[in-house]
Amino acid sequence: MSNENTDYKNTLNLPETGFPMRGDLAKREPKMLENWYQKSLYQKIRQAAKGKKSFILHDGPPYANGTLHIGHAVNKILKDVIIKSKTALGYDSPYVPGWDCHGLPIELKVEGLVGKPNQKISAAEFREECRKYAASQVEGQKADFIRFGVLGDWDNPYLTMNFDTEANIIRTLGKVIKNGHLYKGYKPVHWCLDCASSLAEAEVEYEEHKSPSIYVRFAADDQSAVAAKFNAGGHGAISAVIWTTTPWTLPSNKAISINPELSYQLVQISTEQPERLILVKELVAATMQALAISDYTVLGEAKGCDLELLSFKHPFYDYSVPFILGDHVTTEAGTG
Repeated sequence: MSNENTDYKNTLNLPETGFPMRGDLAKREPKMLENWYQKSLYQKIRQAAKGKKSFILHDGPPYANGTLHIGHAVNKILKDVIIKSKTALGYDSPYVPGWDCHGLPIELKVEGLVGKPNQKISAAEFREECRKYAASQVEGQKADFIRFGVLGDWDNPYLTMNFDTEANIIRTLGKVIKNGHLYKGYKPVHWCLDCASSLAEAEVEYEEHKSPSIYVRFAADDQSAVAAKFNAGGHGAISAVIWTTTPWTLPSNKAISINPELSYQLVQISTEQPERLILVKELVAATMQALAISDYTVLGEAKGCDLELLSFKHPFYDYSVPFILGDHVTTEAGTG
């Protein structure tokens, strides 16, 4: 006869665990991290790993400006996984965090707070304000990285604004110069007039707008030599025609780039006086239409590679520019 008061659960051999039913990670994780640092876990791992084969992960430092985002989290957590796994495999794998404390974003932020240097405050005072701002950003980001569970020597990070670090940079630069690896030269850079500073490519934002374009003649230095390349006759001056949406760069023009694999044609046109123009084959019709020229004749054709180093007069200045070869030249627009 059955007993309705029997507790059948006690008749089963079920496993029991001390784990709580809920993870409650939002509360447990901070306590776990606090326990790591109270016990100096990172330092104990370093002590235990002394003398073992080392594994060093060179981590590009984050910029000391703004709060962390998902990109920071993915970057640091994945690297932390690598370091911890190498440690578990028996390597001595230290991690010393660091921050990049130099650059325009910090200066612009401080400018918004105290004004430009040498206006409301001196340059020295401005630099000091930048150091204070960068230090405050480091502390905020450090707390977030620790909350991510990233294990490292957070009490002794390296900062690019530390004077010792700056001195080491100068020493290293001295070695580079001594070994002859540094030279002077010219390089075009993006420049901000307001900041009075060069800009990285990533810092440049282009506003979409319609640009005026122009066609420009470059008269041939040796017209008979050019005509011979096309095995053509005809009448009038020979010019290479270029098309540009940045006419302000023409004063510094030093060469005309053509594609070695494209075919170029010498075209006879009849306007006020006869002329011969060099244009890429695929864009002759479009160029004639753009210039409102209906009466034209193709005199000859040549590959771009056969026209290399033909010389043409600069339209403004008393010097010549050569044809040079470039794979970047296309037939999408312009004259080729």
